[in-house]
Amino acid sequence: MSEVVRLTLVSHAMTDAMAAGRFPIDEPLNARGLRQLDATVELGPVDAATCGPEKRTRQTAELLGLRAEVDDALADLDCGTWRGQVLGGVAPAEMAIWLTDASQAPHGGESVVDLMARVRDWLASLGSRRGRLVAVTHPAVVRAAVLVALDAPPKSFWRVDVGPVSRTVLYLRGQAWTLRSTSGATG
Repeated sequence: MSEVVRLTLVSHAMTDAMAAGRFPIDEPLNARGLRQLDATVELGPVDAATCGPEKRTRQTAELLGLRAEVDDALADLDCGTWRGQVLGGVAPAEMAIWLTDASQAPHGGESVVDLMARVRDWLASLGSRRGRLVAVTHPAVVRAAVLVALDAPPKSFWRVDVGPVSRTVLYLRGQAWTLRSTSGATG
């Protein structure tokens, strides 16, 4: 095993909600998502794999050939009462609050600040691990992990674009996470 943790975060493949511009629900991958995974997604050797509890992350992990353990810390950002709604169907004032104040959750779900705290705790739990880890999760969780690794403010959350089946590699050396690379599909 190596002296560092190499964490590859894989964003799940396309779903109908993503394609339609709706807030996510617990749904499987759509036909486009299945085709995205037919393309070669090179992960290299893997010592351990985890995934979020939702169908789309479990299915992505399975189609990538990973034997992933479900970890609730990798669950998607809880969008509360907005689940399943089209983005344009949300009251503009509520959307503006959510997009400009990372501590707010006008949908009654989880704020960006809360998500970042959850992801920070999860990343900290990996400190005793070593080797090459893969986590199949959601764009929001990947964004949060990048911000935690860079010690960036929560207001930067919406400035990180994470596409379906993209890969983001972080390294943990000592107590500090480093962003190594991002690659993969963008839509």
